[in-house]
Amino acid sequence: MGEPIIELKNISKQFKISKRDAGVKNAIKSFFHRQYKTINALENISFNINEGEIVGYIGPNGAGKSTTIKIMCGILVPTSGKCNINGFIPWKNRRKYVKNIGVVFGQRSALWWDVPPVDSFELLKDIYEIPQKQFEKKLKELTDYLHLEDIINIPTRQLSLGQRMRCEIAAALLHNPKILFLDEPTIGLDAVSKLALRKCIKNINEKTKVTIILTTHDMQDIEALTERIILIGKGKILYDGTLQNIKNKYNDKMKINIKFKYTDKKIQLENANIIEQTEESASIILKHKDESMADVLNELTNQVNVIDLNIEEMSTDDIIAKLYKELEI
Repeated sequence: MGEPIIELKNISKQFKISKRDAGVKNAIKSFFHRQYKTINALENISFNINEGEIVGYIGPNGAGKSTTIKIMCGILVPTSGKCNINGFIPWKNRRKYVKNIGVVFGQRSALWWDVPPVDSFELLKDIYEIPQKQFEKKLKELTDYLHLEDIINIPTRQLSLGQRMRCEIAAALLHNPKILFLDEPTIGLDAVSKLALRKCIKNINEKTKVTIILTTHDMQDIEALTERIILIGKGKILYDGTLQNIKNKYNDKMKINIKFKYTDKKIQLENANIIEQTEESASIILKHKDESMADVLNELTNQVNVIDLNIEEMSTDDIIAKLYKELEI
């Protein structure tokens, strides 16, 4: 990967909101004597993202993800801290800055509903002041990468959600930004469309080297697209590293399901617990996650004639839920 293109240092954001107790009298009272309380949405957020990286920015609802993204997009101004993205301070000189970023929100559209996507692309060309030749070249490139040739001339309202999302990504990349923010890009998509869109996003990153920040609650998106995740909770960065490290730490249950030839003998294992056994099958869990799988399988094959087996690990969703619980977020 290249040099850092996104640098956040000690970013904090506070919101002042009015408060009052329930009831008509309190409503009238607050009208004349309004009270406020301060909410710390972000507290000293710091991280760097290198050029060309795909980073998953995850956390539960209310953790501070949207606030961070809005600051990085230049929509919000932080209360304190420094932010440098591709040589710009996002909330200053926004007109120049936004030419370097693309944004896709899964529940909002940049496309005109009643016209084909290609017409929306033409409008965006004028908004971003993209030269005609550059626009034609980039549109051809994105049409190939995202497989749009059969859909860009169909009215947007007639496209499936998956087709629209591919067009949304194209719209966000027409002006050749160096950074792409993706917020819940696969929300509402069926399994086939999700797989196709993930493949397109990966393809775009590999071909254009655009830096991608992905916010999502779908951990399959994270697994398919990113190696590095940044976890935020209660306005603070709680983890910045690889998803694999979290799996290694929190995946403490490995279940082995086996089928074997008929036996009435009780299986005895030193390094695993038998949670269920019939005369032709059994399910076991390793006593310790670092136990040698080979040793356990060797014990099994010495006692029964194994026909088939499969190994179940904790799902990524279960692992992340366990992490959230431990961190109390």
